[in-house]
Amino acid sequence: MSGGVDSSLAAALLLEQGFEVIGITMDLYSLPPDACLDPHLKSCCGIEAAHNAAKVAKTLGIEHFLLDFKPEFQEKVVVDFCAEYSQGHTPNPCIRCNEQIKFQTFWEKAANFKPDFMATGHHARIGSAAVSDRRLLLKGQDAGKDQSYFLYTLTQEQLARTLFPIGEMTKAEVRKKARRFGLPVAGRPESQEICFIPDNNYIGFLEKHVPEAFSPGPIVDVEGHVLGEHGGILRFTIGQRRGLGIAAPHPLYVLEIRTKDNTIVVGENHHLDQAQLKARQLNWISKPSLEEPCELEVRIRYKHKETLALVSPCGADCVTVEFKPPQRAITPGQSVVFYQEDVVVGGGIIAEVIP
Repeated sequence: MSGGVDSSLAAALLLEQGFEVIGITMDLYSLPPDACLDPHLKSCCGIEAAHNAAKVAKTLGIEHFLLDFKPEFQEKVVVDFCAEYSQGHTPNPCIRCNEQIKFQTFWEKAANFKPDFMATGHHARIGSAAVSDRRLLLKGQDAGKDQSYFLYTLTQEQLARTLFPIGEMTKAEVRKKARRFGLPVAGRPESQEICFIPDNNYIGFLEKHVPEAFSPGPIVDVEGHVLGEHGGILRFTIGQRRGLGIAAPHPLYVLEIRTKDNTIVVGENHHLDQAQLKARQLNWISKPSLEEPCELEVRIRYKHKETLALVSPCGADCVTVEFKPPQRAITPGQSVVFYQEDVVVGGGIIAEVIP
């Protein structure tokens, strides 16, 4: 229970269905006191969020526990976030948190309560394959709020013990039912920022945690001509236009972040269009593995529109993805997720762009 309306309604619906329910809030990160107490904090990690979860539990008449996950979150999410940026990647810490904390470490700690299932407020659904015994991860009913992209790392074992009670509902329906149950968080704003960077100041956070990665280096064009100097590769991501500090007759965009020689490569808008990528750290859900090339609908970032592409195995933990037409600003470190209509086939981490 994060203190938001989605997980709160999930608990209420399960009670209504006859389940015995307890609520657990994860204490993930110690924000500065002024940020933590801000009632307008759009993050699930503030003191206010924990208080809201406790209020909901009291309204529902269920037990509520606040468990400490700070050491695990620091090691598996925050440190990983900094390390990925230091390698010139742009990671998605929410996916990492789901994989390492919410669906793994959480279950290990919750085992003390001897639960049969864990339920969350994710906008996603779980189904069963018609021709096998595999469990399926499906998109949430509300296309605008669907969170299946963030859940592609789920295993068959995890899907078997997970419930998504609001997956069949739209956000408007969630708020309406929350008001019907009298939940005090029915109108609470949604979480938006990365929870451990509430002011959305990525650069300031990284400067504090990995200052050694902010050494200056050259900014070059696609032909290798030096156009200027940057103040650290962690200040940039693929597709970035602002903040380059270069005077040019036409707009320039970040095309590549080269850690080997501490160089930022820039080019024109059309240079951002690329047709192929290579992905690793794969997880397959609707099938045990990918044995031969197949056409799938592919999403290269959360808000990216799915595009048909040819996905081909290139090793035990590697696939190439070939798009027609090319896609804009393919970014190493981000997740690529494969779909067949509403079904999540699997996904992985973008390792490199193939020119």
